Amino acid sequence: MKLPIYQVDAFTDTLFKGNPAAVCPLDTWLPDSTMQKIAFENNLAETAFFVKEGNVFNIRWFTPTVEVELCGHATIASVHVLKNHLNSRSNFFSFKSKSGVLTVEVRGNLYVLNFPSDKLEKVNVPHEFVEGLGAIPSEAFKGKTDYLLVFDSEDQIKQFQPDWGLLSQVSARGVCVTAKGNDCDFVSRFFAPQSGINEDPVTGSAHTTLVPYWFRKTGKNEFKAKQVSERGGELFCKYLGERIEIGGKAISYLEGAITI
Repeated sequence: MKLPIYQVDAFTDTLFKGNPAAVCPLDTWLPDSTMQKIAFENNLAETAFFVKEGNVFNIRWFTPTVEVELCGHATIASVHVLKNHLNSRSNFFSFKSKSGVLTVEVRGNLYVLNFPSDKLEKVNVPHEFVEGLGAIPSEAFKGKTDYLLVFDSEDQIKQFQPDWGLLSQVSARGVCVTAKGNDCDFVSRFFAPQSGINEDPVTGSAHTTLVPYWFRKTGKNEFKAKQVSERGGELFCKYLGERIEIGGKAISYLEGAITI
């Protein structure tokens, strides 16, 4: 059986930047084990699979090792595929997911995600994070799936060289580090060795945690954010209370087929 596959760089309009995601449109679901093997073979941060059901798409996301409940960049990549490769004329898309109903609106050259806001609880910092990063954050929080650690400067965020073994010992999807940006509202990086990704290049879903924090910190509700990984990416975010808008661009890299 042959299946179409696409690879898209999300949260950028420049090839080889942003976060690459694979997208596999399906007519019917494959066995979970097969989708996980495809994601492992792709060896990207996420592979998205979706099935159309009426006017709504069911979507699931897999890292090389686990299925996750929420992913921003692979959802943007999926809409980019629908618009640019599958000839959809719609500018509004609804997705059923393990995180509820998610929507994406196409606004010019931006794909704008509408995701649920995370709830943050202030916590003590696990010693594995202090040792794994070699620094003590000024604040630490735990959201639904991730830790959020706040530091003093963008330079500090850029200079981290984590100990992946230590970070992987904490029970969480991953850890996000953040600071005020030099030429944007805030910067971040996202480390997830627990989920088979040492560093995720650009993490849309992490901004459901970042945006509520920076809203409370600054009182602003609109943000230009940068993820300062090696590939880097830009995100345009808006705090809506119970929901978050996360906008980004995308560009196609690959179109082909896989045989299983």
